[in-house]
Formats: sequence, C-alpha cells, structure tokens
Amino acid sequence: MIAVPGGTFVMGSARFYPEEAPPRRVKVGPFQIDASPVTNAQFAAFVRATGHVTTAEIPPDPRDYPGMPPALAKPGSLVFHKTAGPVALDDVGQWWRFQLGAEWRHPLGPGSDLAGLDDHPVVHVSWHDAAAFARWAGKDLPTEAEWEYAASGGLDDADYAWGNELAPGGAMLANYWQGLFPFANQCLDGWERTSPVRTFPPNGHGIYDMIGNTWEWTADWYSEPSATKKHQASCCTINNPRGGSMKASLDPDQPEVAIGRKVIKGGSHLCAENYCRRYRPAARHPETIDTSTSHIGFRCVRR
Repeated sequence: MIAVPGGTFVMGSARFYPEEAPPRRVKVGPFQIDASPVTNAQFAAFVRATGHVTTAEIPPDPRDYPGMPPALAKPGSLVFHKTAGPVALDDVGQWWRFQLGAEWRHPLGPGSDLAGLDDHPVVHVSWHDAAAFARWAGKDLPTEAEWEYAASGGLDDADYAWGNELAPGGAMLANYWQGLFPFANQCLDGWERTSPVRTFPPNGHGIYDMIGNTWEWTADWYSEPSATKKHQASCCTINNPRGGSMKASLDPDQPEVAIGRKVIKGGSHLCAENYCRRYRPAARHPETIDTSTSHIGFRCVRR
C-alpha cells in the first residue's frame, strides 16, 4: 500500500461534465491505498479463503427488477462487445450485452478463462463483492474524496493524473480507447481490453492505474451537485466529505428499481475522446450496487 499524506486539494471540475461541478476545496486525512487495483490472483485468494460467491454467480430475484424477462433471471454479467461500425452513442445496448455465465473467472462468458490474466484487475465484481473483499483484507473502500485525492498525484486542479495533456508528446500513460468508440480502437496503448496492473507509469504519489483500465468502486453513495455544494465551494474548505444517502442515490429514470447507486471513479479502457472522457481524477459516475461488468474493478484503503 502507498501512504498518502492528508492535505487539501481542488475536488471536482467545471471543464467537463456537469456532475463533476462545482470545483471545491476539500481536506482529507492521511490514509494508505493499494498501489494498484485488486487483481484476479488476489481475488482468487479471497475466494479460496472465504468461499465467497459473487453477485454475478447468483440468479437475480425478479421481484427486485419489475418487468424483468424470466429468461434473464439467471447468473450473468455485462460484457462489452465492439460494434461493426458507428452507432448512436446514446444507446448503450449497442455494445453492452448481458452474458449468461459471465463472472470474474469467465470474463467473456462461458468458454473464457483467466489464462494469462492473473495480474489484470478483477472485473465482474459488484459493490457487495468489493466490500466483502475489503472486510476480509482488513481494509475499506475509499471515499470519493480519498480516491480523487490519491488519483491527483499531488497535482492541484489538473485535468489528468499527470497534468493537463492527455497524451503528452504522444505518450500513452493509461489504458483507454484510442480511436472512435465503440467500433475502431487503434490500441495505441497496446491493449484492447484490460491491461496488467502497473503497465503504465505511476502518478506523483507512486500509485498505478488510477486512470483508465477499469472503473473503481468507492464507499460513497452517489449524489448530484446541489445548491449546498455550490455555496460550500465558494466559501470554505470541506473536511473529509462523504456522499449522499442511499435513498437520494436512486436513479430518477428508474423509479421502479429501488437499488442504490455508489460512485465509481477513474474511467476505463472503454473511455474515449468521442465518448465518456472520464479518464480523469475529477470524473465520476453512478453505478447500482448490484451491477457487475467487464470494466469495473476496485482497490482498497486503510485509515
């Protein structure tokens, strides 16, 4: 783990997506954070020790998902599939498929395995799975503020974990999508999907893979920017902020689904300049705690 000293920094940004604003001065206490995301090998050790069964391995209860087709009430997870050509970028169903039998041991579904992937980030883990691992390891999941402070690498209000240019001098400093998403990945960084942890240089704190590769779960319930935050941003430093409530985190576009959403951070190998420019410390996104996908992982902290 890497020791991150406490301090203040500018959390959020007004330069990209509205949910990141307003920028505000935040103070966090000292903590330690995993130098890299939890890998398949580390997660396998956890499963061997505890017998943990992941969310993706358990059939969903249709009572929790009104209108769910009975055929989908089987174990599985969401897997990315590249499209044959340009598609509407507001229809995620064009590239995400619920794959029966997909889970952390079989990241692309039945017939796939972890051969050669021991040092890649574990994926297809829900928030419940990440929290269970953290408890077993005697750690916690980071707050959104802790995660963002660690990702900033000591830089204050920079766009990226290394400065204000995405690929300085053409250098690939993280695993993200180069080209037109979701059909033309140039793979200038060398990877179509996940990459081994520590493939790219660490940030200023000595921490790897805070940007790209996989999204990472945090401990905080998701909340939208509010008038209170805007007032705080203009008047004072906020001490160790936490997210909102579970109830407030519910998706207003799916009122029939009463499943809370946590903040995920860091973007993934699917973030591109033409879609989801969230390969940045300030970027954030809501994800329901029961969701598992081929591009979400996690890391832990100790306070």
